[in-house]
Amino acid sequence: MYNLSDTIVALSTPQGEGAIGVIRLSGNKAISICDEVFFGKNLSKQKSHTLHFGTIKNDDGKIIDEVLISIFKNPHSYTGEDVCEVSCHGSQYIIQQLLQLFIQKGARTAKAGEFTMRAFLNGKMDLSQAEAVADLIASESEASHSIALQQMRGGISNEIKNLRQELIDFAALIELELDFGEEDVEFADREKLKNLIIKIKKLIQNLLQTFELGNAIKQGINTVIAGRPNAGKSTLLNTLLQEDRAIVSDIEGTTRDVIEETLNIQGITFRLIDTAGLREATDTIEAIGIEKTIEKVNQSAILMYVFDSMKMDIPEVEKDISKLYKEGMKVLIISNKEDMYYEMHDHPKSHYNQEQVTKSKNENWDKIYQEFKNKGFVFVANVSAKKNYNIDKIKNSLYNLAIGEKLNTSSTIVANSRHYEALQGAFESLDQALHNLSSGISGDFVAMDIRHSLNYLGEITGEISSEDLLDSIFSRFCIGK
Repeated sequence: MYNLSDTIVALSTPQGEGAIGVIRLSGNKAISICDEVFFGKNLSKQKSHTLHFGTIKNDDGKIIDEVLISIFKNPHSYTGEDVCEVSCHGSQYIIQQLLQLFIQKGARTAKAGEFTMRAFLNGKMDLSQAEAVADLIASESEASHSIALQQMRGGISNEIKNLRQELIDFAALIELELDFGEEDVEFADREKLKNLIIKIKKLIQNLLQTFELGNAIKQGINTVIAGRPNAGKSTLLNTLLQEDRAIVSDIEGTTRDVIEETLNIQGITFRLIDTAGLREATDTIEAIGIEKTIEKVNQSAILMYVFDSMKMDIPEVEKDISKLYKEGMKVLIISNKEDMYYEMHDHPKSHYNQEQVTKSKNENWDKIYQEFKNKGFVFVANVSAKKNYNIDKIKNSLYNLAIGEKLNTSSTIVANSRHYEALQGAFESLDQALHNLSSGISGDFVAMDIRHSLNYLGEITGEISSEDLLDSIFSRFCIGK
């Protein structure tokens, strides 16, 4: 799959014109290849972690560019090999000329993720840390950045190593018992082993419980805005984004297709989805839009149901939500167009302020709020998307629904589905081991269950891995990483 004896080269900065481009070489010949075409200092005689200015010329003596070359000598480099990073001007012509020259001198083009793969194979990082590199590059919010950085610095690795070591110590004793099977001796204290398994199961369970949060942070939280036509869904979307993203009209059924945008609230990315109004469709196009609405609702973690407080009462709202709700979904109910209520009741516009907007036509908000709260829903009253009133309350409610008090990026949060599946396998194996211990079953079976658990935990850090697994993971990286 990967030939580690080769010297590899690739562009590590994004494709396209820019002020600079950085070309990375890694391998035994990285420095000598650069030395052959670089006119400045003799790079092979320079110290590691030094920077050198000069020109690069082709075989005809023509200057391709003036460059800076950074030298990192093994084992003190990202890959654990000799590494040169060539900073050149960001012209695509220059970059292609340099890449061709390095390949002509003996390097080959790196495969996707090959630099990080070498870092893993050379012991510079474990597999979970290598995966965190890709997550860090792809992070789109403060929270996803923090989780990836914490994992890259060994967050989950340290947790797993500690769990494995304790199990390995006991597994060794059980394996030793098997060697003395005819003498009927016990080296591993069964009660201590039970307590250890119970403790490790609890720790694994705690990690498993963080996955929903971690995955939501990593991928962004799908949040669909639904409701009847002309409830103010598109106006609310525009107000939340602070830009005119969706067409707003008094004509019902204006939104016929799905509009998706991202909103960052306190470092968390919400993928807002504005949808067609829910009603009996008047034409084929609107019917397709409503069908897409239902599809997006079913795919979302949060439902923002918006209703016109002037046109709908609470039983109608409850009826709509009952049709949209699915188990596990979080619901935010928004009573919109409160400004219309006050205008209809001859309140001067100048009086439209936070102190006076305390209720709408429904006189019993407290009771309604409590009813929704009992169902696990969050209710935000007195909203005017048009007047930008109580929008911060909506944002805070969204954040609390998704995250609440749970976010602590300094602790280990599982955000990788592969890690989650491996932890589940380890948990189930330990559960079986505990059952076998309690049933007095032979140590052979207990040892086998513990070995299975150790294998699952080892898959996370890469202590146990297959070529297919590594290929699958690193093929998702960009070429220059």
